[in-house]
Amino acid sequence: MNNIRKSNIFKMIWNLVYIFVAFYLGLCLLLFLFQRYLIYFPDKNLISNPKQAGLNYEDIYVRTEDNESIHGWFIPAESSKGVLLFCHGNAGNISHRLESILIFNQLSLDVLIFDYRGFGKSSGSPDEAGTYKDAEAIWQYLITQREYTQTEIIIFGRSLGSGIASWLARQHQPAALILESSYTSLPDLGAKLYPFFPVRLLSRYQYPTLENLQHIKCPLLFIHSKNDEIIPYTLGLKNYQSAAEPKQFLEIKGSHNDGFLVSGEYYVKSIRKFLSPYLDQRDTE
Repeated sequence: MNNIRKSNIFKMIWNLVYIFVAFYLGLCLLLFLFQRYLIYFPDKNLISNPKQAGLNYEDIYVRTEDNESIHGWFIPAESSKGVLLFCHGNAGNISHRLESILIFNQLSLDVLIFDYRGFGKSSGSPDEAGTYKDAEAIWQYLITQREYTQTEIIIFGRSLGSGIASWLARQHQPAALILESSYTSLPDLGAKLYPFFPVRLLSRYQYPTLENLQHIKCPLLFIHSKNDEIIPYTLGLKNYQSAAEPKQFLEIKGSHNDGFLVSGEYYVKSIRKFLSPYLDQRDTE
């Protein structure tokens, strides 16, 4: 009888192990197949516009090389010193970034903010290659339609947008690149957020910010909060440490989504101080 009991217990344990392994592998398969839905959270509904914040603006539509229609806003500034190409994060749409638009407008920067494919009024569905094409189309629009020189364009990327912004700066030579709440790569970030899964093996999206930085020669500003609960401070610091000079690191306060607001005037003054050598020199040219 004891032998029978031991055999039954042994079988029960193996059955539990089998169920656990099958469940775990099933979760891994779901992560592999549906990871797009863990990365992009687009909102098609625009809840506001710059006019409601007291700013003039123009709706723009840009066609990508694969024929998607990308929607954005061009917001001019008085006594403009250049233009900021804004690559936003992975959720919502451009209408959720009015506070940031106001800040950059106050810094005497024209702003061109755009929605990736599948976000807001932009057509298509988002993926890594597509977001690169979207950013490239916006860059070309600024050069060919708005007639900015590349030395008048500052590229800004926040959160997911830091991977897109760094890719764009790698392809071109902007006046400066600002990365806020940046990550070294999406697999690195995923490994931090989901430590119990082999994220690096499963990841179909890379956004290799750290690798891009090895090929970027323009001035760099990294912005990150130690209280960022989504993208670890250590990843942003690693990007800074790996980048070439000239570079600066701005430590702010607050969470992932409100750090720039919580840090207030310190945030604004620090960005102004960083940009002034590269923008003010054009005032005298």
